Amino acid sequence: MTNSKKDHKEEKKELKKKLDKMQFYVTQENGTEPPFKNEYWDNKQEGIYVDVVDGRPLFSTKDQYDAGCGWPSFTKPIDEGELVEKEDRTLWMVRQEVRSKGADSHLGHVFNDGPKDKGGLRYCINSAALRFIPVEDLEKEGYGDYKKLFEQEEEN
Repeated sequence: MTNSKKDHKEEKKELKKKLDKMQFYVTQENGTEPPFKNEYWDNKQEGIYVDVVDGRPLFSTKDQYDAGCGWPSFTKPIDEGELVEKEDRTLWMVRQEVRSKGADSHLGHVFNDGPKDKGGLRYCINSAALRFIPVEDLEKEGYGDYKKLFEQEEEN
Protein backbone atom coordinates (compact mmCIF):
# COMPACT_ATOMS: atom_id res chain seq x y z
CA MET A 1 0.00 0.00 0.00
CA THR A 2 1.36 3.44 -0.89
CA ASN A 3 1.36 6.30 1.53
CA SER A 4 -0.58 9.04 -0.28
CA LYS A 5 0.61 11.73 2.16
CA LYS A 6 4.22 10.82 1.38
CA ASP A 7 3.46 10.71 -2.37
CA HIS A 8 1.85 14.13 -2.14
CA LYS A 9 4.91 15.54 -0.33
CA GLU A 10 7.23 14.07 -2.98
CA GLU A 11 5.04 15.51 -5.73
CA LYS A 12 5.20 18.98 -4.14
CA LYS A 13 8.99 18.66 -3.80
CA GLU A 14 9.30 17.86 -7.51
CA LEU A 15 7.02 20.75 -8.45
CA LYS A 16 9.16 23.14 -6.38
CA LYS A 17 12.11 22.13 -8.56
CA LYS A 18 10.14 22.40 -11.82
CA LEU A 19 8.32 25.69 -11.20
CA ASP A 20 9.66 29.11 -10.32
CA LYS A 21 8.60 30.71 -7.02
CA MET A 22 5.64 32.63 -8.48
CA GLN A 23 4.38 29.63 -10.46
CA PHE A 24 4.50 27.47 -7.33
CA TYR A 25 2.86 30.15 -5.19
CA VAL A 26 0.00 30.65 -7.66
CA THR A 27 -0.69 27.05 -8.69
CA GLN A 28 0.01 25.23 -5.43
CA GLU A 29 -0.69 27.82 -2.74
CA ASN A 30 -3.70 29.53 -4.38
CA GLY A 31 -1.74 32.73 -4.79
CA THR A 32 -2.30 35.73 -7.04
CA GLU A 33 0.41 37.49 -8.99
CA PRO A 34 0.47 41.30 -9.24
CA PRO A 35 -1.77 42.86 -11.91
CA PHE A 36 -0.03 44.43 -14.93
CA LYS A 37 3.28 42.89 -13.75
CA ASN A 38 2.86 39.43 -15.20
CA GLU A 39 3.91 37.81 -18.44
CA TYR A 40 0.69 37.50 -20.45
CA TRP A 41 -1.67 40.29 -19.34
CA ASP A 42 -1.13 42.13 -22.64
CA ASN A 43 -0.01 39.29 -24.94
CA LYS A 44 -0.78 40.09 -28.59
CA GLN A 45 0.66 36.90 -30.14
CA GLU A 46 -1.69 34.15 -31.38
CA GLY A 47 -1.52 30.76 -29.72
CA ILE A 48 -2.77 28.69 -26.82
CA TYR A 49 -2.11 28.64 -23.10
CA VAL A 50 -1.49 25.35 -21.32
CA ASP A 51 -1.33 24.45 -17.64
CA VAL A 52 2.23 25.19 -16.49
CA VAL A 53 2.13 22.03 -14.34
CA ASP A 54 0.87 19.31 -16.69
CA GLY A 55 0.71 20.96 -20.12
CA ARG A 56 -2.99 20.43 -20.78
CA PRO A 57 -4.48 23.03 -23.16
CA LEU A 58 -6.67 25.54 -21.31
CA PHE A 59 -7.22 28.79 -23.23
CA SER A 60 -6.78 30.25 -26.71
CA THR A 61 -5.85 33.79 -27.69
CA LYS A 62 -8.95 33.65 -29.92
CA ASP A 63 -10.94 34.02 -26.68
CA GLN A 64 -8.55 36.44 -24.93
CA TYR A 65 -9.46 40.10 -24.49
CA ASP A 66 -8.29 43.13 -22.56
CA ALA A 67 -10.57 43.38 -19.54
CA GLY A 68 -8.45 46.17 -18.06
CA CYS A 69 -7.81 44.15 -14.90
CA GLY A 70 -4.09 43.45 -15.43
CA TRP A 71 -4.35 39.68 -15.84
CA PRO A 72 -5.01 37.59 -18.95
CA SER A 73 -8.77 37.42 -19.45
CA PHE A 74 -10.73 34.98 -21.58
CA THR A 75 -14.38 34.57 -22.53
CA LYS A 76 -14.17 30.76 -22.44
CA PRO A 77 -11.75 27.85 -22.10
CA ILE A 78 -10.76 25.65 -25.03
CA ASP A 79 -12.49 22.72 -23.29
CA GLU A 80 -14.71 23.31 -20.25
CA GLY A 81 -14.00 19.73 -19.17
CA GLU A 82 -10.41 20.72 -18.34
CA LEU A 83 -11.54 23.20 -15.66
CA VAL A 84 -13.09 22.82 -12.23
CA GLU A 85 -14.90 25.67 -10.50
CA LYS A 86 -15.05 25.94 -6.72
CA GLU A 87 -16.65 28.49 -4.45
CA ASP A 88 -14.02 30.76 -2.93
CA ARG A 89 -14.96 32.75 0.18
CA THR A 90 -11.55 34.31 0.85
CA LEU A 91 -10.96 38.08 0.89
CA TRP A 92 -14.40 38.76 2.40
CA MET A 93 -16.31 37.94 -0.78
CA VAL A 94 -17.76 35.00 -2.69
CA ARG A 95 -16.07 34.19 -5.99
CA GLN A 96 -15.74 31.21 -8.31
CA GLU A 97 -12.21 29.85 -8.27
CA VAL A 98 -10.97 28.16 -11.46
CA ARG A 99 -8.64 25.16 -11.17
CA SER A 100 -7.24 22.83 -13.79
CA LYS A 101 -8.84 19.42 -13.69
CA GLY A 102 -5.72 17.41 -14.50
CA ALA A 103 -3.13 18.97 -12.20
CA ASP A 104 -5.49 20.69 -9.75
CA SER A 105 -3.57 23.94 -10.33
CA HIS A 106 -5.10 27.15 -9.05
CA LEU A 107 -5.55 29.26 -12.19
CA GLY A 108 -7.62 32.27 -11.12
CA HIS A 109 -11.33 33.12 -10.98
CA VAL A 110 -14.33 33.41 -13.29
CA PHE A 111 -16.69 36.39 -13.11
CA ASN A 112 -20.00 37.30 -14.76
CA ASP A 113 -18.81 40.68 -16.05
CA GLY A 114 -17.36 39.56 -19.38
CA PRO A 115 -18.50 40.61 -22.86
CA LYS A 116 -22.25 39.92 -23.12
CA ASP A 117 -21.99 39.04 -26.83
CA LYS A 118 -19.49 36.27 -25.95
CA GLY A 119 -21.51 34.70 -23.13
CA GLY A 120 -20.83 37.21 -20.34
CA LEU A 121 -17.98 35.37 -18.59
CA ARG A 122 -14.51 36.66 -17.74
CA TYR A 123 -11.95 34.03 -16.86
CA CYS A 124 -9.34 36.10 -15.00
CA ILE A 125 -6.25 33.89 -15.01
CA ASN A 126 -2.78 34.23 -13.49
CA SER A 127 0.01 34.23 -16.09
CA ALA A 128 2.13 32.19 -13.68
CA ALA A 129 -0.33 29.28 -14.01
CA LEU A 130 0.10 29.23 -17.78
CA ARG A 131 2.66 28.44 -20.45
CA PHE A 132 2.10 30.10 -23.81
CA ILE A 133 2.57 28.18 -27.06
CA PRO A 134 2.69 30.49 -30.12
CA VAL A 135 0.65 29.27 -33.10
CA GLU A 136 3.82 28.71 -35.16
CA ASP A 137 5.17 26.35 -32.47
CA LEU A 138 2.01 24.30 -31.90
CA GLU A 139 3.12 21.44 -34.15
CA LYS A 140 6.66 21.07 -32.73
CA GLU A 141 5.39 21.37 -29.13
CA GLY A 142 2.90 18.53 -29.68
CA TYR A 143 -0.25 20.66 -29.91
CA GLY A 144 -0.74 20.45 -33.68
CA ASP A 145 -4.43 19.59 -33.32
CA TYR A 146 -5.03 23.12 -32.00
CA LYS A 147 -3.81 24.80 -35.20
CA LYS A 148 -7.36 24.43 -36.54
CA LEU A 149 -8.51 27.08 -34.03
CA PHE A 150 -6.46 29.62 -35.96
CA GLU A 151 -6.91 28.26 -39.51
CA GLN A 152 -10.72 28.59 -39.45
CA GLU A 153 -10.55 32.37 -39.49
CA GLU A 154 -8.01 32.42 -42.35
CA GLU A 155 -10.37 30.37 -44.55
CA ASN A 156 -13.28 32.82 -44.12
